Amino acid sequence: MSSPSSQPVSPLRARITKASYPIVARLHGMPKLTLPGITLVLALIGVFAPVTVGVPALLLLALLLCWLGFLSWPVVTTGQKAIRVFSVLVIILFAVKRIADS
Repeated sequence: MSSPSSQPVSPLRARITKASYPIVARLHGMPKLTLPGITLVLALIGVFAPVTVGVPALLLLALLLCWLGFLSWPVVTTGQKAIRVFSVLVIILFAVKRIADS
C-alpha cells in the first residue's frame, strides 16, 4: 500500500487509517458544519467553562485535531503541516495556562 506521495505507508499509519475509516465515513455523511461545530463547542467549553470541565474539553479538542492532522499528513503541504502543529500546541499551552491560573 502506498500513499499519494508514493512513499511506503508504515504499519501504524495503515492500522490507524483503517480503524478511522468508519468514523471518517460517518462524519462525511453528516451535515458539513458538524465537525466545525464540534470544534467550536469544544473550544468554547475549554475557554469559558470551569477548569475541571474546560481543560478536558481543550485536551479532547487537541486530540481531535491531532487525529485529523495525522490522517491528512501525507497529502498536505509543509505550510499546512506547520499550521496543524501550531494550532495543537496553542490549544495545549492554553490548557496548561488554565491549570496554572487555577
